[in-house]
Amino acid sequence: MTTTRPVRLGLRANLAQFSLLVAVNALVGGVLGQERNVLPLLAERDFRLTAYTALLTYVLAFGVTKATTNYAAGTLADRFGRKPVLLAGWLVAVPVPLLLIWAPNWGWVVAANVLLGVNQGLTWSTTVIMKIDLAGPARRGLAMGLNEAAGYGAVAVTAATTGYLAARYGLRPAPFLLGACYVVLGLGLTTFAVRETRDHARLEAAQHVPRAGGRHDPLHAGLTAREVFGHTSLREPALSAASQAGMVNNLNDGLAMGLFPILFVAGGLSIGRMGVLTALYPAVWGLGQLVTGPLSDRCGRKGLITAGMLVQAAALALVAAGDGFGLWAAAAVLLGAGTAMVYPTLLAVIGDVAHPAWRARAVGVYRLWRDGGFAVGAVVSGVAADLWGVRGAVWVVAAITAASGLVVAARMYETHPRERAG
Repeated sequence: MTTTRPVRLGLRANLAQFSLLVAVNALVGGVLGQERNVLPLLAERDFRLTAYTALLTYVLAFGVTKATTNYAAGTLADRFGRKPVLLAGWLVAVPVPLLLIWAPNWGWVVAANVLLGVNQGLTWSTTVIMKIDLAGPARRGLAMGLNEAAGYGAVAVTAATTGYLAARYGLRPAPFLLGACYVVLGLGLTTFAVRETRDHARLEAAQHVPRAGGRHDPLHAGLTAREVFGHTSLREPALSAASQAGMVNNLNDGLAMGLFPILFVAGGLSIGRMGVLTALYPAVWGLGQLVTGPLSDRCGRKGLITAGMLVQAAALALVAAGDGFGLWAAAAVLLGAGTAMVYPTLLAVIGDVAHPAWRARAVGVYRLWRDGGFAVGAVVSGVAADLWGVRGAVWVVAAITAASGLVVAARMYETHPRERAG
């Protein structure tokens, strides 16, 4: 005889399942990290790509598919449940390492990144939604900090490991065998251990009390998909400010993925030292979210986001102006710290403002814009690099990032319930 588990909200009440989802998201991040150091070098050395816009086609393909899949993931998670969407994301990832290992031309790499974008959009979006479901309203910042720390910590560890493997054993196949192991583990855990969380969202929706003045419930629980898209993208000040900041944040990451390895190696660094640098940024980003996520629960969201965007702009300026391992390492730490201030806090803003009944769709819209930043970054940084060189591209993105921080300062209001009550 089977017994139905009681549905309760909160991290402590759902600790085992929440911890499992943290581990699953670490594997999601590892799948992304497998190519972070290797593909820019493959493009130059194996496929003889010289134009930066051509090289960055894999970032463009990844960004477009991940962004659109993020949008679909929220709707699919509401319609079919969270676990089926997560499982589908892992199934799509199965061919990715094999395509990268056997690619005879750059088109195979681009095709692998289309599948990788679908994988990341379905799996990462769904783990975010599931953790928000489990955590309830009180500790969203902490929940998102743990989620993003696991994902980007794994990106960093995998980037460092693949840099070592590439330096010792060559660019293929060794780095991508690690990604294949991640896919097998993620698929197995999702199939046999992950449980559905949609009932937790329904419980929170039933208990939901509109906030004072209704400012954070722009209409009501019964919004259409078009209305959710409009509020999250443009009409609701906090949601729209978060969406543009998320896009610019990932514009930065697209630049880092595509051009930082080339800049560092051209500056005289070995592949091994380049791997350390490109891992340092997501490592600080990942670990820093263990601090910044819960800090936003105590101190509020807006100040952290504004400061984080300006810190990222300063870090990019240091990358563009600097030279040598030490200065670039300092810039990577600063860039990771600024990103850590922003990343989980933006997700917490979405959770604060969106009604539980349409929150999954709002997360999907936000992540559509946020991960669209990869595609925008590929185009902007690729064109700028072809016109003015890699350092010129970094300067352009630094200016865009500073402007985004000013938009947050002007448009976003404080969304955390404790801070508003105070």
